Amino acid sequence: MKLYSYVVARDFGFAPNPFFGVCTLATCKPRIRGVAQIGDWVVGTGSKRHGREKHIVYAMRVTDAMTFTQYWNDPLFQRKRPNLRGSKKQAFGDNIYSRNSRTKKWCQANSHHSMADGNPNPSNIRTDTKADRVLISDDFVYWGGSGPQVPQKFLNHLGVGGRNHRTNFPPKFVEEFVGWIRSLGEKGYVGEPLDWSRTP
Repeated sequence: MKLYSYVVARDFGFAPNPFFGVCTLATCKPRIRGVAQIGDWVVGTGSKRHGREKHIVYAMRVTDAMTFTQYWNDPLFQRKRPNLRGSKKQAFGDNIYSRNSRTKKWCQANSHHSMADGNPNPSNIRTDTKADRVLISDDFVYWGGSGPQVPQKFLNHLGVGGRNHRTNFPPKFVEEFVGWIRSLGEKGYVGEPLDWSRTP
């Protein structure tokens, strides 16, 4: 069991997407998405810009993984396709990538990662598709902007506030950190994304 820790710089409920009973990481963080295995943990902490660097945003134990094509076509995840005219949780859907059957080029649905006019964003497409893999969890807790403060004994190891993700934590640290998360007694979607207060 490995632990991957990083800073959630923009918390809109898009990456990760904690809605409809399943937490998914389908965009951003291609290095983590490319290597995390079933049973590993992915943890996001808050940003220094918002004064939340010592707080946890979410924690998910990876329980499944699939390609973008599998994710796009799976009936279970149709609800995670973005609907910009729907509710906020619909607008920030992360099921945005499919392939053109003829050219095999990536197609990007109009979404949080598109251009302002709805056209595909080539930069985000390049970054997101570096790893053709979506991490899925039905064993998670997402606090958004109301996450608890991480105990001091874990903060230095996690490297909160840094730009890149961290891993290769000692097994004892991982065990103790996961134990702390479990001890909080919360599961699933707990609080709304921090940056929702900054969107219409």
